[in-house]
Amino acid sequence: MFDIKENLKKLPDCPGVYMHKDRLGQVIYVGKAISLRNRVRQYFQSSANQNPKVRAMVSNIAEFEYITCQTEMEALILECNLIKKYEPKYNVLLRDDKTYPYIKVTVQEEYPRVLKTRMLKKDGSRYFGPYSDTGAVNMIIELLNKVFVLKRCSALSFPDDYRPCLNYHIKECRGICTGDVSPQAYRTYVNKALDFLGGKQKPLLDYLTEKMQAAAEEMNYEEAAVYRDYITSAKSLGETQRVTVIGGHDMDMILPAGRGENTVIVLFTVRGGKLSGRETFAMKTEGEDDYESLVSQFIKQYYSRWAVVPGEIIVPQPLKERELLEQFLEAQGDGRKVKITVPQKGDKRALLEMARRDVVELSKTLELKVASAAEKEQALRDALADILGKVKDAYRVESYDISNTNGVDTVGAMVVFSNLKPVKKDYRRFKIRTVEGQDDYGSLAEMLERRFRRALDGDSSFAVMPDLILMDGGRGQVSTAEKVLERLGLHIPVLGMAKDDSHRTRALVNGHGEEILLKDNPLMFKYCGTIQEEVHRFAIDYHRSLHNRNTIGSVLDNIEGIGPVKRNALLSAFNSVEDIKKADVETLMKVKGITEKNARSIKEYFS
Repeated sequence: MFDIKENLKKLPDCPGVYMHKDRLGQVIYVGKAISLRNRVRQYFQSSANQNPKVRAMVSNIAEFEYITCQTEMEALILECNLIKKYEPKYNVLLRDDKTYPYIKVTVQEEYPRVLKTRMLKKDGSRYFGPYSDTGAVNMIIELLNKVFVLKRCSALSFPDDYRPCLNYHIKECRGICTGDVSPQAYRTYVNKALDFLGGKQKPLLDYLTEKMQAAAEEMNYEEAAVYRDYITSAKSLGETQRVTVIGGHDMDMILPAGRGENTVIVLFTVRGGKLSGRETFAMKTEGEDDYESLVSQFIKQYYSRWAVVPGEIIVPQPLKERELLEQFLEAQGDGRKVKITVPQKGDKRALLEMARRDVVELSKTLELKVASAAEKEQALRDALADILGKVKDAYRVESYDISNTNGVDTVGAMVVFSNLKPVKKDYRRFKIRTVEGQDDYGSLAEMLERRFRRALDGDSSFAVMPDLILMDGGRGQVSTAEKVLERLGLHIPVLGMAKDDSHRTRALVNGHGEEILLKDNPLMFKYCGTIQEEVHRFAIDYHRSLHNRNTIGSVLDNIEGIGPVKRNALLSAFNSVEDIKKADVETLMKVKGITEKNARSIKEYFS
């Protein structure tokens, strides 16, 4: 057994990183220290001066580990890497970083493309973002491709017999593959797109406004609405004319806002001397966290993941680790000098004050949002308590659906909600094994049997039981579920989500056919509709991916000389069957295992 007092005596007086663990051996906190001996001992001294978060963490520490380092900078980098690896409960963390998209321009290619991506790679491309509004990103990419008529396909070379795709024929591509456009001429359009993404949005916005007004004057209101949406999306990515800073430098401003579960960091970007955007990043905190830990952890996690480091970072209050963070940022930014400043006067101070006012208003909005969410949460709990006859702080609701195409590639889907929020880590997918043909009830029974059998057999990933099961369907689906539960000795309420003629959930129905109408309860109407749409989407997405894989496999399996190994090698080397069709013999032969005879058979098959 780990003896904390004895191990505290063995701590070295040198820089390093320490990891606190709970009774299950899980890392619950990672920290760095100039002196491991002094820092770690502080946690286990008198708790009178500790804040509630630290007291809660210390009460859960069963053991600790440490790694010694040569310098404090080494310790900072190691701390950052370990936080990303373990995502400890009591550290300040960036939430859902994978959800933030970038706009990528492949400037290293002869004919660059504009794409959405969620990963930064050192591939020579230019990246803009990250952005929190995914819808606006999709709209902007569509806009740039449409206005500047940019290349959309991934092909980098075009043999003589290459045929233009549909985009060329509908005039949404300049026909790079035809050889009619020189790289130099094409670059002029790419440069205009880069200017727009870099903050020079006025020329394109003026153009869109003119097109919108012209369409409206001609009473072509649908077209006018499209241009209006383009303008809205463009403005949502950044208002470039709000403030101009003398000197034309690139800077970021970082300000915290909100509190508790709704703590965010607001990042203002200044590019070319102009305020070009504002993004908010949700922060996961355990209880109240101070300014120092919030801003310092954001700087370390954000710039180590998305290493787009400007020359200056403005913060509203001094940071104790300023010099160390500047060294860290210089290392992230390929050695370029980086300053973290708190401006006291001049244009930068005015810019900071404007950002402060913006954040104050944002904080008010967040508080209203929190209050509204709390009211909705309580109303939902009350409604579920009435239905289930028991009162809980959080109700776990599971929903199930089946998807197939004429009885082929049948799959099942399970989604989970805790009160109003989806619990996506608990979603599960099932490939139906024992049922053949179009038998939704049989497929549903198999899925439920497997889900709850695994729970009863001690599978930890299925251990948590639902308070309520909502079936995507009516009385038949409910009866099927109830029979499975009865056979397994489980007593869990089951209700079906019956639809109206518009495919919306109009009522909840039990196994006896009794209905709970939802038309007079907007919250439950929306809640059940959301769950129904989510389970339907999740089931269809899985079915399509499985069906497409099987379809692709069957197409390639029809080619003489192409077995499972070569088929998989082709699918790994190319993004799609369409790309395999377009590839020439030489390109196909570069795939491992594909001979010249195989390559010619592939070309002959698709021709």
